[in-house]
Amino acid sequence: MENIKIVTTAMQVPERVVTNDDLTELMDTSDEWIYPRTGIHQRHVVTTENTSDLATSVAKKLLEQSGWDVADLDFIIVGTMSPDALSPHTAAIVQGNIEAPNAFAFDLNAACSGFVYGMSVASSFLSSGRYQKGMFIGAEVLSKLVDWKDRTVSVLFGDGAGGVLLEKTDEPVGLIAEELQSFGDRGQAILTGRFANKNAFAGEISPLDPYFHQDGRSVYSFATREVPKVMKKALEKAGLEADDVDFYLAHQANKRIVESMAKNFGQPMDKFPTNMEEYGNTSAGSTAILLDELRRSGQIKPGMKIAFVGFGGGLAIGVQIWQL
Repeated sequence: MENIKIVTTAMQVPERVVTNDDLTELMDTSDEWIYPRTGIHQRHVVTTENTSDLATSVAKKLLEQSGWDVADLDFIIVGTMSPDALSPHTAAIVQGNIEAPNAFAFDLNAACSGFVYGMSVASSFLSSGRYQKGMFIGAEVLSKLVDWKDRTVSVLFGDGAGGVLLEKTDEPVGLIAEELQSFGDRGQAILTGRFANKNAFAGEISPLDPYFHQDGRSVYSFATREVPKVMKKALEKAGLEADDVDFYLAHQANKRIVESMAKNFGQPMDKFPTNMEEYGNTSAGSTAILLDELRRSGQIKPGMKIAFVGFGGGLAIGVQIWQL
């Protein structure tokens, strides 16, 4: 076990709520069509905020709840596929906003696996012995990457951020095992944010296409077939059985996918909580938002074993098992 403590959690979502009924004003759809296929009733969408604003709010909440001196923070990692800009990176904006003088900062893009990959990097920093305290935030404003007339994609996504504070500890808690896998040969199943090649020497100008494109059937097959295999490998590394895990916090992409995972492992849905009903798919933010809600409600408590399960763009999968 890597002795790392999840000190506290926090989340932030925009105030503006867009229901499935609201979407009927933009496209031919309905709640009766969307909810049975996705488990999503609504999502939160920014009006004036950007990714760094949501992440900064989370960072301030984390510090306030922990009582940490911001000067003691060694690093800030922001997992995002929807940054404010390519430069400055979102984590650097957050570092400046909270005035963390000793923290280095950078972004990590692993799309919907961003929470697990970010936690892996953060825990590695702390386990190295070179750093003592770190912050990881998954933050997304996916609404700027969505074509709001495309009903196959736009109904899925929402904006939001969630994060954790982590510190090196001597307590018997921390990361028990992880399994990370990439499937780059299948990456075309989820595309977004493509840049045009407009350099002066290019023969043929490639098109600019910022919007999400997704092969839903391929992604569903990938998630239901490959993710359980990676989950089993993580459990084997941890020396645990599926029953030993108290909660599986899966990326909130689609309720049918999560239900398939629970069935595959012979576990009750109570151990696979969901909140995509309210928030939709918030990519790197989803698992952190779910973790914070469960912690604040008292459902997740110290002493529990928790599995974080990320999957999506890349294509990529990440699974971590923690002792809280």
